[in-house]
Amino acid sequence: MRHERPIPTAPILRDGRFRDLVGEAAWNSLPAAVQRRFGKRLTGGASVVYQGTVVTMRMNPAGWLLAQLARLLGGPLPYDMSSVNQPAVVSVTEDCAGEGQFWIRQYGRAAGFPQVIHSSKRFAGPTGIEEYIGAGIGMALRVTADPDGLLFESDHYFIQLGYRKLRLPAWLRPGALTIAHKERGNGRFLFSLTLKSRLFGELVHQDALFHDVEA
Repeated sequence: MRHERPIPTAPILRDGRFRDLVGEAAWNSLPAAVQRRFGKRLTGGASVVYQGTVVTMRMNPAGWLLAQLARLLGGPLPYDMSSVNQPAVVSVTEDCAGEGQFWIRQYGRAAGFPQVIHSSKRFAGPTGIEEYIGAGIGMALRVTADPDGLLFESDHYFIQLGYRKLRLPAWLRPGALTIAHKERGNGRFLFSLTLKSRLFGELVHQDALFHDVEA
């Protein structure tokens, strides 16, 4: 079994950005493994890579259509039901210029090339953290802690035009997005993505089980 490994030449620094988002008391209530994952900052352009497996994937017809249309923007949503039991890889790289993090998620498929999703997390905006998926489109996130890990929930969506950010009206929002990072013990954690619509219900849901770092 392979495990994630930081590039050895780059030092790892303590990082209080996620702690500041949830508050000191909530941060201290998190499992130690979650604090380690979100309490470090890589330097020198280094990346950390998590390997795992997709264990759940479901979409209703509206979710399938939305995921296919989103491919025009770079495919920010998982779109292939055949990714279940296929390998998954997540890499995180510090964005030295933008004071944030680049995230790349790769999901295997039963046939063809894997799906690759790129996004950038920036510690900015009214909620303290925003995620950009490309084409100037992003969303502000609210981060909360629970006994098992962290929850990232969409607060609002926006499009950035130069230095201006324009919030998308309700009829253009794809739904409420929740991303959960849940500790599962023995160096494992669950990554869950759920997109729900008031009109169409649960559009997309994906679970992937990953293995933790071994230095």
